[in-house]
Order: sequence, then structure tokens, then C-alpha cells
Amino acid sequence: MSNRLSTGDTAPDFTLDDATGGTVSLADYRGGNVVVYFYPAAATPGCTTEACDFRDNLNSLKSAGYTVLGISPDPAKKIAKFTEDQSLNFPLLSDEDHSVAEAWGAWGEKNNYGKVTQGLIRSTVVVDAEGKVALAQYNVRAKGHVNKLRRDLGLD
Repeated sequence: MSNRLSTGDTAPDFTLDDATGGTVSLADYRGGNVVVYFYPAAATPGCTTEACDFRDNLNSLKSAGYTVLGISPDPAKKIAKFTEDQSLNFPLLSDEDHSVAEAWGAWGEKNNYGKVTQGLIRSTVVVDAEGKVALAQYNVRAKGHVNKLRRDLGLD
């Protein structure tokens, strides 16, 4: 299992392909707060619920100074379709080899309905303007997660 990030850690940098065919780097957002959330698979019920929750709360997060980036092991083509189908208004990034998820502690052993597997652990990490972890949450629930995150960030 990869090491989980904790408050005060330096967030590992990354550059990943996005749904538009471009690349996005964490360094592009230095100087601002970034919510980086990891989700297992585009177009699945839980991931759709979570992505639409971020979509519907994006304006309030932006007005509080937060940018949102979603990362999954899906190929760019799949996240492009997911972005279009759900009218998502923030970047989704492809981490097919799950190296970023591993570096961020979002890849490892998980228990799905009694079966232990290796895979992506639904996680959210908030990175501050200096590139340090301000908040790290692992094994989050898809439903209600954004509201809990807003409360934890003092936005409600």
C-alpha cells in the first residue's frame, strides 16, 4: 500500500493528460488552493454522483479560492466522454499507470463487498498555495462527500 499524505506534506507534483488532449500539471496551480480528488472509474454510479456534486458546487468552491481536479486510471478518451455526458466544468485527468495515485496514497488494497483487491481508493487531497497538503481524506464516500469537504474547509 502506498503511503498516505498528511497535513503539511509537500504534494507530489504531476503532469497528466486531460480530457481535451492537453496536459495539466499541479505546478500550473501554484499560488492557489487545489482540491485533487481521485475516483475509481468514470461513468459508474458513485463516481458520477461525486463528479456531479463537484460540478454543482464548483462556483462556490471557486469563489472561496479553490480549483478542482479529478484524477482516475481511465484513459483520456473515456474521461472526455464522461466530461461531455455529465457537462463537467473542471478538468479530469488520466492516470492510467496509477503512478500519481500511488504517490498520493490513493492506490492500494481495498475491500469491495468482502473481496480484497488492489485499486484506486476514493480520496481527496487539498493542496494550499505553497504546494503543501492542507487536508487529506481517504476512503471517502461518493454521496455527500463534497458537502462534508465544504464543512471541513469551513465553507458552510
